[in-house]
Amino acid sequence: MRLPRFRLLVLLVAALLAAGVGSASATPHSAPGTGEFAPLDQRGPRLSVPTAQLDAALRCNGSLREPAADPVLLVPGTTLTPEVNFDWNYLRAFDQDGRRWCTVTLPQDATGDVQVAGEYVVHALRTMSRAAHRDVDVVGFSQGGMVPRWALRFWPDTRELVDDLIGLSPSNHGTVAADLACQRPCNPSFHQQASRSQFMRALNSGAETFAGIDYTVAYTSTDEVVVPNAGPAASSPLRTGNGRIANIALQEVCPGHVADHFQIGSSDAVGYALVVDALDHEGPADRSRIDPLVCAQPFQPGVDPATGLQDFAAMVAYAGNPEGNAPDQPAEPPLRPYVFRR
Repeated sequence: MRLPRFRLLVLLVAALLAAGVGSASATPHSAPGTGEFAPLDQRGPRLSVPTAQLDAALRCNGSLREPAADPVLLVPGTTLTPEVNFDWNYLRAFDQDGRRWCTVTLPQDATGDVQVAGEYVVHALRTMSRAAHRDVDVVGFSQGGMVPRWALRFWPDTRELVDDLIGLSPSNHGTVAADLACQRPCNPSFHQQASRSQFMRALNSGAETFAGIDYTVAYTSTDEVVVPNAGPAASSPLRTGNGRIANIALQEVCPGHVADHFQIGSSDAVGYALVVDALDHEGPADRSRIDPLVCAQPFQPGVDPATGLQDFAAMVAYAGNPEGNAPDQPAEPPLRPYVFRR
């Protein structure tokens, strides 16, 4: 999907929501019973992606042996690579803070079958935790904040490997923008991130969160991609399960703050402050701990003020370029057998 067409659809979505048409999107936000889907304790399947491919997708900033703190796995958003998404912001900041991090590259710029992308996250979590002998903290943007939940839902062993899951405008309940856009052929991940997709029904079946994991969801009410992300039917917030959850809109920290979907996942100082707060404290982020001075910062740590606008524009341009994306198809990929009750 080219960016100009996408922005046109976003405007249409906004108009529909303003007219109340989008109010029915609250229905997919309620967690369905397990029903035909796998019980929460059903053992996950063997990974179908060759190990060599999974290993090649993982990049770290040094040895994971005996890190001083839990290593951080960064997961990029749809149509992005870790380099485009994180090299000019989070990775610089984490290096400056002495944090050990790894990134995972999802196939076809994270536009293929999210069920396959989930296997890359499963392998990354297992590899990192085994090497570090510690839990892993996960930071993901957009789809990157949602796909780790697919791993946790259908590979129960991964729940023992994760301490914090931090999502920046994650598509936890899909987006109405994809509902509209995918009335014609879309890439697989767009189909699956439609608010009424079968993928979303499966993802949110049974429970959205799990005991022992701290979930921080930072989102923005001015999001133009994950729609709606304001009001009681907002897509990003998590609502069910036994995990400790903090759903925090940037505007709750800084009233009147304006950050779009791409800013919160790359250069926004308020979103970054919530991420670091969650990483540095027990439990999820707490908005009361955020210094109000962060509201006046134009960029998060790690972003070079001299090139920040250019770097941001390059990221958005890459996101809008369909080269390297998975081919469009008329419908979402079928759910894999492991998703269902055996």
